[in-house]
Amino acid sequence: MLIETESTPNPATLKFLPGQVVMDAGTRDFASPEEAEASPLATQLFALGDVVGVFFGRDFVSVTKAPGSEWADLKPDVLALMLDHFGGRMPLFNPTGSAGFSVPAEEASFTDDPADADIVEQIKELIETRVRPAVANDGGDIVYRGFDQGKVYLQLQGACSGCPSSSATLKNGIEQLLKYYVPEVTEVRAV
Repeated sequence: MLIETESTPNPATLKFLPGQVVMDAGTRDFASPEEAEASPLATQLFALGDVVGVFFGRDFVSVTKAPGSEWADLKPDVLALMLDHFGGRMPLFNPTGSAGFSVPAEEASFTDDPADADIVEQIKELIETRVRPAVANDGGDIVYRGFDQGKVYLQLQGACSGCPSSSATLKNGIEQLLKYYVPEVTEVRAV
């Protein structure tokens, strides 16, 4: 088995491609060892000590290193864990039981005004068809959180969260795209 790696716009994050589906549907972002307890792979990655973020996409895993650590030292350990995990066809998540597994509640979501339903639908479609594929190429994801009085609220995940160029991507890329196609949009904000 070969696991390819790609750099991302965030120098602290590398994208690992195991050559197979990682998540059948959706994505999952782990920002702490406690959150990672739902996944054996994420738990092992955080146990390395120099990992501060793990993100599962459709066909990739993004790993964010701690400040002060070097990819030259960390990358071989990450690759070894992933080779064992994917080569051994181990489950991505712990089986549900008394502890259970649940997807975290959507934080910082807004209740959209029903009068804005057409606008919200346009925004969601643009994000799904134009924005998410580009963001996934960079090892992350973007999640719609709400629309209120012309402002669109989005959450960046994976390599995009904390990326030095994320504010430029939001303002110069996504905001301009949404304003062009949906004139009711006046601003895009990260939550």
